[in-house]
Amino acid sequence: MNALNQRTWQDVRAAFENARDDDTVRGVILAGAGDKAFIAGADISEIAHLTAVDAERSSRYGQDVLTLIETLGKPVIAAVNGFALGGGCETAMACTIRVASEHARFGQPEVSLGIIPGGGGTQRLPRLVGKGRALQISSPER
Repeated sequence: MNALNQRTWQDVRAAFENARDDDTVRGVILAGAGDKAFIAGADISEIAHLTAVDAERSSRYGQDVLTLIETLGKPVIAAVNGFALGGGCETAMACTIRVASEHARFGQPEVSLGIIPGGGGTQRLPRLVGKGRALQISSPER
């Protein structure tokens, strides 16, 4: 389901740094492997064992990678096929454009658990859809 673990974040960062630095790359298409998920979110088995300090460090690293994507200086297209949940939704929001298949599903399920979206979703969603719609979308009652 293309979960985001530390190794994946490192690989994504390296790929985007290479794309940024390569003048022959004029844009990037980011897609998940398979058709079930773009990115299904964080690797829960990995984060379950983190200390508070490690979790904060990991969250900042992910935020830095998403900032790199958002400010790449080249268009980044999120090709969303399947689930884009949590960090996957935030990754899609960091891209310049999102192109979604008919069965794509976006969400921030962590908010129903009382967990704040750690990758910038609280800022990117209102910027993309407006504050009012962002509040409607993220409301647990919907």
